[in-house]
Amino acid sequence: MRFLIIIPAHNEEHHLAYPLESLKNQSFKDFKVVVVNDGSVDRTPEIIKGFTEQDPRFETLNLEKSSHQPGSKVVSAFNSGLKTQDINDFEIICKFDADIILPENYLETIEKAFRENPVYGLVGGLLYVEKNGDWVYEGNSNKHHVRGPLKAYRKECFLAMGGLRETLGWDNIDSILLDDLGWKEVVLPQLHVKLIKVKGSDYTLKPADYYGRYFYFLGLNRFLTYIAASKEAMKSKSPEFFVQIVRFYESCRSDKPELKLSKAEQKIVNNKRWQQLKKKWLKI
Repeated sequence: MRFLIIIPAHNEEHHLAYPLESLKNQSFKDFKVVVVNDGSVDRTPEIIKGFTEQDPRFETLNLEKSSHQPGSKVVSAFNSGLKTQDINDFEIICKFDADIILPENYLETIEKAFRENPVYGLVGGLLYVEKNGDWVYEGNSNKHHVRGPLKAYRKECFLAMGGLRETLGWDNIDSILLDDLGWKEVVLPQLHVKLIKVKGSDYTLKPADYYGRYFYFLGLNRFLTYIAASKEAMKSKSPEFFVQIVRFYESCRSDKPELKLSKAEQKIVNNKRWQQLKKKWLKI
């Protein structure tokens, strides 16, 4: 099985060489990497050039400078890179971040998992961050969810769910849609991927604004959004946080920015969230 790996990169001069070098050193060699330079104004292009000139498996695409917002821009860059390739030449489609370090057996292990398990649609490892000199589990999500920096999709699954959506919440939308289509999302806990930059450091949205927009673009109805906002407010022990999240969510409902989900897909998302709510909160 052959990999197509697309890495969006925006001002990643301090990090980009790490994932590219770790890919170059993989035990599994049948892959192509497309690094999408998303309007970088630092030395990112020079770092990319150092790999493309030495290894024909590495290519680049340069995009014009644009605002760098969470979710939509990174997927837009990914999709731009995807359009430069013939997807029929690959069996596994990956969206990796520009600030990770993969173990040498990463692609080999992912390929074996896909090859031996036809129902697997999305596979990945676990993210680890450096803390006091040690690499510890990031813990920003449950251990059954493949995080955004290291997505690897079976091509048939990727196409069936309509690819990645250029919106906040894309890395949860994919999980919901592929599950509804009968594919499985699988985390391989033995694969430890190092994350060398704190997520969110490039984002300009304030937390309440982020969550309000996130719940809207995820397609959540008002009832489920208010419950989700309550959960976030309880985490921060701030009733005002709930009010702020709801305010931003309602502002989106009023302004009606375009959703990247069809009505049928929104129903799938809400049904999934409702089932999760009943299971976790209501113990049904």
